[in-house]
Amino acid sequence: MKGIRLIPDDTKIPFMRFSRYGYLASGILCAASILLFVFVGLNMGVDFKGGTVITIRTAEPANLDSLRSTINGLGLGAGELQEFGSPNDVLIRIGTQEGGEQAQQVAVNKIKEALGAGVEYRSVEVVGPKVSGELAQQGILAVVIALFLVLIYVWFRFEWQFALGAIASLMHDVILTIGLFCLLGLEFNLSIIAAILTIIGYSLNDTVVIYDRIREFLRKYKSMPFADLMDFSINSVLPRTLMTSVSVLLALLALYIWGGEVIAGFTFTMIWGVIVGTYSSYFIATPVLLLLGTPREAQKAAAAAGEQVAAQP
Repeated sequence: MKGIRLIPDDTKIPFMRFSRYGYLASGILCAASILLFVFVGLNMGVDFKGGTVITIRTAEPANLDSLRSTINGLGLGAGELQEFGSPNDVLIRIGTQEGGEQAQQVAVNKIKEALGAGVEYRSVEVVGPKVSGELAQQGILAVVIALFLVLIYVWFRFEWQFALGAIASLMHDVILTIGLFCLLGLEFNLSIIAAILTIIGYSLNDTVVIYDRIREFLRKYKSMPFADLMDFSINSVLPRTLMTSVSVLLALLALYIWGGEVIAGFTFTMIWGVIVGTYSSYFIATPVLLLLGTPREAQKAAAAAGEQVAAQP
């Protein structure tokens, strides 16, 4: 039985012709993301700014408005409450209290007294400001090290032009992801750092698949114009890369809808990352090679220059 082809094998999409629009759109979005980060900032979670996270289960579906009024009336600052998987489960977040870890414990005891004995406490996590600062530094360091190792890997596997194209693509994905979180005001915590690192790996996989095909065709079609060769390379792997992305997106959508609040932030970030990662592999990582050239293009330019010199009297 012949398989169903959702994407034809003989597509001839002129990606390089559209790359200038990709540069423009990506440039505008990256600039907007940076401005959002500077002037709006990220909604840092307890992991990074310190505080207390309490998970409770009530006997009946929780009344969030009533619980919020109770928590906010304790003088602990504005509390954040949300359902946590089911109407009976509630996640309570309060900010760091002055006085160190002892003050945080006092705040937890106040909450327990206010809510009474009819509430089951599933978990209580206290994160001090020192620990949260170290976590933020380690998260940033993890992303920077990942990008640096990708640069080295692609450089040794291909050429330096390919390495710069891959890094430009990955930085594009990271910047747009941070910009999205600033725009929507979503909580930025350690699970989002993990999602960003996963996005880097996924986007790199798409890029390396295309780069492998470009390198193969550079050896096979030595007289083909470079822009046409890159279009040919992308179109030749388009069914594979798009179907892989669609398959991953379907799994992520299922996790986002039915996976619960615990992994909602991670899966949302991954959904966005798969979309922008696939886009950047086509319209950032590959077109950058047109700007930088390749060793083959340099050799052709040198040969053309030599022929002009030889032709001069």
